[in-house]
Amino acid sequence: MRTLGTLALAFQTQGLAGDTAVNGTSNTDIISLLLDATPLSWFVLVVLLIFSATSWGIIIHKRLQMVRARRQTATFLDIFRKSSRFSEVQSVCGNLAASPLVGLFLAGYAELNAQLRAAGEAKPGEPPPRPTLRSLESLDRALLRATTVELSRLESRVGFLATTASITPYIGLFGTVVGIMASFQGIGDTGSTSLAVVAPGIAEALVATAAGLFAAIPAVYFYNDLTGQVKNFAGSMDDFSMEFLNIAERNFS
Repeated sequence: MRTLGTLALAFQTQGLAGDTAVNGTSNTDIISLLLDATPLSWFVLVVLLIFSATSWGIIIHKRLQMVRARRQTATFLDIFRKSSRFSEVQSVCGNLAASPLVGLFLAGYAELNAQLRAAGEAKPGEPPPRPTLRSLESLDRALLRATTVELSRLESRVGFLATTASITPYIGLFGTVVGIMASFQGIGDTGSTSLAVVAPGIAEALVATAAGLFAAIPAVYFYNDLTGQVKNFAGSMDDFSMEFLNIAERNFS
């Protein structure tokens, strides 16, 4: 703080006009700063650009995935609740694969069929028994496993947004600190605290902070948004599992 105060007093006493006259004009526009950046500054900016570009790719992909999942989930639920047979629902599952409820239904339907086939085996000369659900708990476990699989699919790559949001501000801060250190070194080498000497280095350093925030802020927003949508889907899957269990228990117990 004492060093920064000394620099501020030096700026005030010398004045911008005198600095320009003695040392020449300083280029602090963004293009000049990037062209004159040090290799370390370029490395920091490239790393931040990679994080930002990857994050935006994930954001666009996951947003489109969520939109398809919501639309196809609504269609699937409408078909499921209007159909009188599970086989009718199964016939449309291939066209609605983006919905996580389709994965639950197929897992539950497969377990239900396996139990009904095992219970429906009749001895020779005897009429086939009524299909009966042997274990509701097994059916529930099959639905739970399918829920875990579908949630993992929805959450895939979303964690990278959290990593970007947490790490990129520190990468930008690292570039800023290194740039300010270089500015102080320049002051020591020239023996001048004029604005023309200090401003380019500090401005270049602050570009790294701005780039870090540019990468972090969208990542934070869309991470929270996508996480909230995944939680909504998790609630829908829990509701569907209970609905499926109720139908199975009512018709096959």
